[in-house]
Amino acid sequence: MSFFNLISIGIGLSMDAFAVSICKGLCQRKMSWKSAIKIGLYFGFFQGFMPLLGYFLGSQFAGLIASISNWIAFLLLAFIGGHMIKESREIKQVEEVECDINGEIKLGVKNMLILSIATSIDALAVGISFALLNINIYSAVISIAVITFLFSTLGVFIGFKFGSKYKSKSEVLGGVILIVIGLKILLESIL
Repeated sequence: MSFFNLISIGIGLSMDAFAVSICKGLCQRKMSWKSAIKIGLYFGFFQGFMPLLGYFLGSQFAGLIASISNWIAFLLLAFIGGHMIKESREIKQVEEVECDINGEIKLGVKNMLILSIATSIDALAVGISFALLNINIYSAVISIAVITFLFSTLGVFIGFKFGSKYKSKSEVLGGVILIVIGLKILLESIL
């Protein structure tokens, strides 16, 4: 997989965490880079860990389905991307925004673990597709983790500065990127 594709997948996967980070930034009365970095570290770690876990799970059965692995990778990425786009279009309460009574970000371990796992489940499935495509998992994991860290940290700032108008746009962008990468993988195997 090319460096560009790897970066694109990292950006696509980071969009859920980016959207939640924007919501977290809405809580701040003044910008706290310490909080932004803490959020970035949580999301970056889990977005990197989940594909690694998916890769090792997928490696267990990759040999059995090697002949259709590109189709499976395409279907997984298209499903995840479509789901992200669908979620961005749904009218939903901003349950991710949990501010304390002083209007500050809630950064408790329980709260951040739940959000980190919830935003990185799709990365688990991408990790499975990486195993099927025989991708260098360590490069992928580092790229995804660093990109998510940067986007999440920046997302807190954007939420603080501009509000929630970018949240659904980032989810749509992430979904489209994953679908395009999946389609590219499929087309490369056919052509």
